[in-house]
Amino acid sequence: MLDPRETLLTVVDVQERLVPHIHGNEELVRSIRKLILGCGILGVPVVATEQYVKGLGPTVEPIRAALGRSVPMEKMSFSCMQHDAFRALLEPLERRSILLCGIEAHVCVHQTAMDMKDAGYDVQIVGDAVSSRFPLNREIAFKRFQQEGIRLTTVETAVFEMLKLCGTEPFREWLKVLKD
Repeated sequence: MLDPRETLLTVVDVQERLVPHIHGNEELVRSIRKLILGCGILGVPVVATEQYVKGLGPTVEPIRAALGRSVPMEKMSFSCMQHDAFRALLEPLERRSILLCGIEAHVCVHQTAMDMKDAGYDVQIVGDAVSSRFPLNREIAFKRFQQEGIRLTTVETAVFEMLKLCGTEPFREWLKVLKD
């Protein structure tokens, strides 16, 4: 079970020039936004990345707004784990459970998940918050995640798992996010 004290959310490359070409992009952005807000309610740190900003543009506005003061980190490597500044930020947080979302499932998300797993992290792919330009690429990536022993979850499953209880203030805040 996910524990908010041991979990980190990584949002991979949800950028202006790429998002319009992603399968199911509107629902994807809504799901990622909800996940970021849910993690915020629970005090789960969020790290966002941007791939080659000059070519792909910045993070889309709904995600930037949900991130608040957290500034996405630019990278050139497909895997976040191949970026020194990302690893330097990740390691001192001492969070061994990683929720991973973003685009594209078969490139940056896939390579990040594999490298995180190899580094000893417990990685969960947030299925309704990950996509690719073409559904087949997403489908094959998800099969590879499962073959590699990387678990799948959803936005609601992950947040409710970390909440653990209803009737609390965080639960009431989460319900407001769900109704948005």
